[in-house]
Amino acid sequence: MLEYFNLFKEWLIELGDHHGVDPLFLGTLYLGSKVFFFSCLGWVFHCIRNKKTLVFPMLFASMSFSLPYVYLIISGRNISVWVYLLIGLIFISGTYSIWKKVTAVLSASKRSRTSA
Repeated sequence: MLEYFNLFKEWLIELGDHHGVDPLFLGTLYLGSKVFFFSCLGWVFHCIRNKKTLVFPMLFASMSFSLPYVYLIISGRNISVWVYLLIGLIFISGTYSIWKKVTAVLSASKRSRTSA
């Protein structure tokens, strides 16, 4: 089992060197940005409940969502076109998903205000 892990690690490092991206940094950036993203989404929902502005929480949420992909686009080289297409699809689906969650909370908030 350890042999497979070492083979995978070597392959990942070689792949990162070939594309000019540090795999450890990218993985750390990805995991860290997702924690920050969900924290910002919580902040968005908190602002909705308290009827505050959504500009900064949505801005920070979108920046944290896209940070690892932007790193890959800026630092990466020799990357296939399908990877860029996949990143584009991730951006589109992420935007749609966030939009649906926020509008659902907004509509639920409006319904609770009108019924109260």
